[in-house]
Amino acid sequence: MKPRIDRRKLLIGTAAGASAALAAPHIARAQAQGTTWKIQTSWPGGAGLQIFKDWCATIVEKTGGELAFEPFGANDVVGDFQLYDAVKNGVLHAVNPFTIYVQGIIPAGVFLSSYPLGLRYPHEWDVFYYGLGGLEMARELYAAQGMHFVGPVHHGPNIIHSKVPIRSIDDFRGRKMRLPGGMVADVFNEIGAETTVLPGSEIFPALEKGTIDVADYVGPAVNHALGFSQVTKYISMGPPGFMSLYQPVDLMDITVGMNAWNALSPQMQQFVEMETHVYSDLHHAAIQKADQEAWGKFEADGVEVTRLTEDDVELMTEVAVPIWFKYANRDKSSAKIFKTQLDYMMSGSLGYVVQDQIEGLTLDL
Repeated sequence: MKPRIDRRKLLIGTAAGASAALAAPHIARAQAQGTTWKIQTSWPGGAGLQIFKDWCATIVEKTGGELAFEPFGANDVVGDFQLYDAVKNGVLHAVNPFTIYVQGIIPAGVFLSSYPLGLRYPHEWDVFYYGLGGLEMARELYAAQGMHFVGPVHHGPNIIHSKVPIRSIDDFRGRKMRLPGGMVADVFNEIGAETTVLPGSEIFPALEKGTIDVADYVGPAVNHALGFSQVTKYISMGPPGFMSLYQPVDLMDITVGMNAWNALSPQMQQFVEMETHVYSDLHHAAIQKADQEAWGKFEADGVEVTRLTEDDVELMTEVAVPIWFKYANRDKSSAKIFKTQLDYMMSGSLGYVVQDQIEGLTLDL
């Protein structure tokens, strides 16, 4: 006698099997066809590198195995100034650099990250990128170089470490100073500093050996972890509420080689774009939290914080504005991007620049 079949159980079992059949192939395909990106950051260590690695570790689970990020710190695969070559030729699939470094291959890149006395707070850069067309302009420039600019990543202002106290912009005169180059270096050269370009990983030994006696780099947490309090005893910042006059929002970004980007499905491309927003928010908040803890460590190490004044802000603005225009007129793309930012800075929303300050200066649009 055949066993009696329970039709209700059969229907439930069949439905569950069908559901599993729909889900399982997707997961199986994702795991079988999963892509791993080698992605290198400019962070050489400290909180920045750890935050980056922690974020990368979340990607494989969020994508069900379809995409994974294998993270590398500064210089692990290539040098900091070789990141773009590496991502274009496929040695790396993606990078998380300081955006200012791109000015070496894209002149307009100087306006894709903060510059002296320009946009001063993270939300202003978000307005530029996501509200005023900055993202589209950046992507067009990067695409011409065989790369895809996914989006900006916030971390905070840069600060200046010094072997001598800096209490006014006059105190920079004659000082051997590390800077990232470009417009920032031009401004400090104009006020008398002797500037040199070094990647972040070379700053500590240069300060220790006395090759330089002043250096800019990122924020308190990372700089303390890198040992800057061992080789300098002063930190110079702007007036209260304006930590850095020269790079108040030192942006990073996520950039992907065009071949790696095009190999993703549209859905996965959208995921990476959304995840870059997530990373920017988490990265910025975590860095700020670590910075609050670092200030006490610097104080315990005997480091003194000195501040420039509002008078110094006005004086440095006089120096910076003509240099803005010089860089903006290097090519049409630079002029276009800068004009967008200048209009914003001169608007009722910000008011950082007034007509008198740009009198006689023109843009080659």
